[in-house]
Amino acid sequence: MAPIERLLLIMARLRDPETGCPWDLRQSFASIVPYTIEEAYEVADAVDRGDLDDLRDELGDLLFQVVFQSRLAEEAGAFGFDDVASAIADKMVRRHPHVFGEGPALDPAAVAAQWEAIKAQERAGKARKAEAAQAPAGAGAAAERGTLAGVPLALPALTRAEKVSRKAAAVGFDWPDAAQVVAKVREETDEVAEALAQGDPEALAEEIGDLLFSVANLARHARVDPEEALRRAIVKFRRRFAAMEDEVSREGRTLPEAGLAAMEEAWARVKRREG
Repeated sequence: MAPIERLLLIMARLRDPETGCPWDLRQSFASIVPYTIEEAYEVADAVDRGDLDDLRDELGDLLFQVVFQSRLAEEAGAFGFDDVASAIADKMVRRHPHVFGEGPALDPAAVAAQWEAIKAQERAGKARKAEAAQAPAGAGAAAERGTLAGVPLALPALTRAEKVSRKAAAVGFDWPDAAQVVAKVREETDEVAEALAQGDPEALAEEIGDLLFSVANLARHARVDPEEALRRAIVKFRRRFAAMEDEVSREGRTLPEAGLAAMEEAWARVKRREG
């Protein structure tokens, strides 16, 4: 028996109404979404750590989430795992005409441009299909037919900001170079300071959001994944904080006992050693 067939049978057994697992039987499409997102992040974490054994396990956990959602859809009479696999295979062939068709050889930039053009065609086709099916109209439906359609709400905010701004840039709504984005970041930082001085929580939240969106734009111009950059910054902070805590602990003090000045001195020593 092929491994994927065995996994599908295990999933069917877990969802068996008579003999299945009570926890699995209680789940729905929505209830397992948080687990799916968590597993995707754990895949990314294993890659960041370079742990291939852990990566194998985390990819298995993520695959199980796909199998779980597919099983729920099959029970609802919508589609099954084979339909999911066929759909993604068809999509990859359709989006790579330079590999599976008769298109010319392309460099990476041309491949990316072709990919986006094909995706735009697919979105337009979906919109026409929805209109033909008399999908409910409204602001949300109109937005999904526009330039910024197709960016999932469930994405992390930094990633979503980068993708939304990339779509806007594709039609010419963009800064001409990274230097001007840096100026925009400085402008937004000044506005954050003004809102902070005014003591208006709502205005402050809005200005911090604008600042973060500008930083996501800067990352795009610099060809840096903002989510990955932030993950690395968190890893660096945790590493330095742990080293600082060890330094203070060797002096026989806890961090609260040491106080901010001593913590900053220890932090500076840690940075010097790393540098």
